[in-house]
Amino acid sequence: MKPGAPGARLPTLRRYVALGDSQTEGLHDYDAEGAPRGWADRFAERVAERAPGLCYANLAVRGKRTAEIRAAQLEPALALEPDLATVMSGVNDVIRPGADVDAVAGDLEAMYQSLAATGCVVMACTYPLPTVGLTRRIGPRLRALNALIRDLAARHGVLLVELESVPMAADLRLWSPDRVHLNPQGHTRLAMAFAATLAGEAPDAWQTPLPPAPPPGAIRAAAGEGAWVLRYLVPKLWRSLRGRSSGDGRTAKRPELVRVGGGRRDRGRARGESHEFAGG
Repeated sequence: MKPGAPGARLPTLRRYVALGDSQTEGLHDYDAEGAPRGWADRFAERVAERAPGLCYANLAVRGKRTAEIRAAQLEPALALEPDLATVMSGVNDVIRPGADVDAVAGDLEAMYQSLAATGCVVMACTYPLPTVGLTRRIGPRLRALNALIRDLAARHGVLLVELESVPMAADLRLWSPDRVHLNPQGHTRLAMAFAATLAGEAPDAWQTPLPPAPPPGAIRAAAGEGAWVLRYLVPKLWRSLRGRSSGDGRTAKRPELVRVGGGRRDRGRARGESHEFAGG
């Protein structure tokens, strides 16, 4: 019985490698020393509960597009010979006007196919659609990307965490004020989602909606939108115009396999690190 099927026994998992951008790096979910933690770290801890001795590497770097992730992370990931890998990428591409979603899908397929060909269990996810303000404009591109991810996952045997169809996943209370990165509660929910999907468990726990919240009034909503534009969108656009990325000069926080719970690692931090909007 394959991983992800109801009642399936997990295969022997010894090496987990995470590929991706800032969401997988763990921005906006920080440990006691201020270093990114994130859903992938939390997922690794959950897997290690069933696979004692699990070793984990995280190659994700903030700001990277899918072609960059394929070019810089795929070969190092394969060299680590994982038996479990997660690939989360595409948002940094589709938030830009004129994004070539088919090209993104081609790079994703190359990663899925290369990893799956080794016998590795590969996992990915679709993305929730934005529900407020200007961020809703990327909804059609995200929907198109999600459709391609579903097709690729089915074609290459990738275990898929379905977020687009889960209303809870778009609840802003699980997201940081920049509306791009999950907050600690959101990272925790996503780790639960990946763990449940891997084990073939019912999704009840991670899909449980948050308590109802009254909608903000029109004035408060408008003020919040203006503050978001000034604090997050304008700096992002300015970086893009200068051809800069939040990942410039950065390396993976955990480039080598280290036993989960085995102590601190070099987290690949660079000078001038900011916990502000990093664009993925």
